[in-house]
Amino acid sequence: MSHQLPDLSYDFSALEPHIDEQTMHIHHDKHHAGYVAKLNAVIEKNPTLEGKDLVELMKGVDSLGLSEEDKTAFINNGGGHLNHSHFWEIMGPEKQVDEALQERVKSTFGSVESFKEEFGNVATTRFGSGWAWLVDSVGELKIYSTPNQDSPYLKGDTPLIGLDVWEHAYYLKYQNLRPDYIKAWWNVLKVLE
Repeated sequence: MSHQLPDLSYDFSALEPHIDEQTMHIHHDKHHAGYVAKLNAVIEKNPTLEGKDLVELMKGVDSLGLSEEDKTAFINNGGGHLNHSHFWEIMGPEKQVDEALQERVKSTFGSVESFKEEFGNVATTRFGSGWAWLVDSVGELKIYSTPNQDSPYLKGDTPLIGLDVWEHAYYLKYQNLRPDYIKAWWNVLKVLE
């Protein structure tokens, strides 16, 4: 079965005024849909990947026996699909705080505010296109960024919070003001206060 573009659990306008409706439509219906289509094309070309768990494939990408071209396409588009699917899930118009995660964040970073500051700095200073992440790395919380659509699963880590800092995620509303986008994004991240 081919991968599908997931539906949002909220309206495209639900994150206004922090993330505008037009950006949501373009980001979900064009960018994310493009990753899904290109991922499916790689899988069609490499039928041994069909029906297998995408996370597990991403974790073991080096052992899949793909050509360099297909491996790059798989990482870019499989990562794009995984990253965006996660991104849509952790955002919403109303807070649904994950109490256990919030306690882990406080324990590791001292406070949610300290975490937000460190995470925001990583997101702001990501050179070019990419993502900022809070991950579980063998039981330890870590913050880092990845380029392009690289997934934390490539490192064996589990993403907990991911922020898309590609310009397509914010440029219509925020132009070149990535820090303003990041500051506004905390309002739609539903899993932390």
